[in-house]
Amino acid sequence: MNLDLIVLILSSVAIALVGLTVFIRNSGESSNRRFAILSLSMITWIVFNYLSDYSTTHDLLFTRLVFVGGLLTAWTLLLFMHDFPNKSALTNRKILRVHSIISACMLPLLYSPYFIQSVGMETINTGALYPLFIMYILYSLVTYGVVAYWQFHKANSSMLRRQTFVLFGSVVLYGLLTVVSNLLIPLFADDWSSSRLGPVFSLIFVSAVAYAIIRHRLFDIRPIIARAVAYALLVATLGILLFAVLFVGINNVLDEKLSAPATAVYMFSSVVLAFCLQPLKRVFDRFTNRFFYRDAYDSQELFNKFNQSLVGSVDVEELLQGSTAIVANSLKADFCVVGLEQVNSTRIRTVGTGNRQFAKEDLIHGRHLLKDVKSFPVVTDYLTPENHELKTLLEKNNIAVLAPLFEHPGQELGYLMLGAKRSGSPYTEQDIRVITTLANELSIAMQNALRFEQIEQFNATLQEKIEEATRKMRRTNDKLRKLDETKDDFISMASHQLRTPLTSVKGYVSMVLDGDAGKITDLQRKLLTQSFISSQRMVYLISDLLNVSRLRTGKFIIEPMPTNLSTMISEEIDQLQETAKGRNLTLTFNKPPAFPNLLLDETKMRQVIMNFIDNAVYYTPSGGHIEVNLMERPHAIEFTVVDDGIGVPRHEQLHLFSKFFRAHNAKRARPDGTGLGLFMAKKVIIAQGGAIVFRSQEGKGSTFGFTFAKAKLLPSDAKPASDNRPVVATAPSTSSDHRP
Repeated sequence: MNLDLIVLILSSVAIALVGLTVFIRNSGESSNRRFAILSLSMITWIVFNYLSDYSTTHDLLFTRLVFVGGLLTAWTLLLFMHDFPNKSALTNRKILRVHSIISACMLPLLYSPYFIQSVGMETINTGALYPLFIMYILYSLVTYGVVAYWQFHKANSSMLRRQTFVLFGSVVLYGLLTVVSNLLIPLFADDWSSSRLGPVFSLIFVSAVAYAIIRHRLFDIRPIIARAVAYALLVATLGILLFAVLFVGINNVLDEKLSAPATAVYMFSSVVLAFCLQPLKRVFDRFTNRFFYRDAYDSQELFNKFNQSLVGSVDVEELLQGSTAIVANSLKADFCVVGLEQVNSTRIRTVGTGNRQFAKEDLIHGRHLLKDVKSFPVVTDYLTPENHELKTLLEKNNIAVLAPLFEHPGQELGYLMLGAKRSGSPYTEQDIRVITTLANELSIAMQNALRFEQIEQFNATLQEKIEEATRKMRRTNDKLRKLDETKDDFISMASHQLRTPLTSVKGYVSMVLDGDAGKITDLQRKLLTQSFISSQRMVYLISDLLNVSRLRTGKFIIEPMPTNLSTMISEEIDQLQETAKGRNLTLTFNKPPAFPNLLLDETKMRQVIMNFIDNAVYYTPSGGHIEVNLMERPHAIEFTVVDDGIGVPRHEQLHLFSKFFRAHNAKRARPDGTGLGLFMAKKVIIAQGGAIVFRSQEGKGSTFGFTFAKAKLLPSDAKPASDNRPVVATAPSTSSDHRP
């Protein structure tokens, strides 16, 4: 067996094992599949290269197949580089598309007699198309460099950049050595013996990939390697035992002529080996785990323990002590601590294993440097040169991994920090994924625990604050009660004092209008009429103030008597017709031809009717219409005032019948209102057993009115005498019971 064949076998087997292992590790990942295709192309090229040198027949065919294998290797190599370590962007897809078209065009040229004319013992007679292949390979090398630079630029972590640098550096080296030995030297020196170095360069390339796999966790195939070594050791051990028992033991101990004992030994050996299989497998699994996984742990068991510790306590100190101890023991780290930031009333502190404390200036400087880090968690070993200052700071404090605990993006609760592994091994991809998951879960638990801590701190002083606030509130309430009583007394007194002179003014004005003081002109009548209406409005306002005061003291009394609503409404409308005409409004009353007398408080009902019509007049723009309706139905009577005025905003309708409340558009239209008219109207109607009618749409008008059950208000000798006695209304509640 010559040296070239040995190199061929070693290179092919090594490349095949690496390619197959990467493919089995994750066949669904496109980069793994393309790496396997690249490995197969390289093996094809190596085999054809060997056959072209040592085949005595079809040497021209094998020589051409060497170039075909080289073309396939160049194309599949770019295909793999396009997809690793990042999915490429549009620019790289265009590069790959152009390279694929050029490769497809080159393939039929390789079989042309103008590419290779003949093959001799040590020489190859090339044709005019041969330089095109050299140009194709050089173009491929330039393309590799462009794609490698692009992938290195896109790598968003130091680990990916290291993988990219090692892998693509070996690609460039492999390509240059192969071009020199298989193309340039044969072209200029006319000596093809250097092409035999192709398998050696392929082996160098595979060794570089293997180094990237082991050192920089490329493809993360260590689990398969560990299991493969374990099974290889198991098979070797069983083979040695079987050889020792069957061949050494039988030949030396038993007579070959004794078939029965020999058969028994065969059977016994088989049984022993069957029983030894699983124990031996466990032994080798433990051995390989110690070699490949000195820091192995069950991630699911870690998550279970970690979650149990999180739900087991709401105390911050206890929660962090328990959870960090579990993480440190499982990952076999020197220490695991959580550094808490100051959030609201939460104080800065460090809690965890190892009693680790950090200098305040290091914490401040570290927070500043972390603003430039784009990916988390931060692994000290994988920090790039631009983060040299941060790496130095972390190494100074023996921090190997740092993961932020986010309350929400941009707001850190603190940081989960782990020391180096006690075994000296680096943190793996699995470790980083586990730490990321643990940090996310710890963030949620920390938010709850910190809130609970804040609540406890608040509860420590809450009782005292409540007692102090209660004492202040009692004193304030006493003052308010006295002020309210004083206010009611003042309103009652002022109303009584104002009522007497207003009654005199109203009476004398009425006498002048009736002609008791002599004949008056039209202008005087108009002015005196407005004075009379204003006096009447002032009387109603004073009555409202008195009624509000009486409601609080329980002296608000309904005095029912036979009253004709139709006549009452006509009288009130007559008083407001002049005002309506002065505002260019049409005021109409749909008066029923006949209407029964009802037991109502005439004075208070007159105020209600006057208030509804007066509001319609003042809140309807010029040119509008106001329609007053009084309807008698079989079981009820209904009074409504319908206008096409400014209306009441929808969001304010709920508060409309509250004391002193006025809608914002009503305040603009009539600044002098008090907000008592509708409040008292509702109290008067409800006190007599009726209900308010209200509908409104802002900008389109409103409907105000009331409805009564007729049977309760009709005078009847059959009714008991108590039906006509005064009704005392109760004080109003603090909330308005608005019913449309």
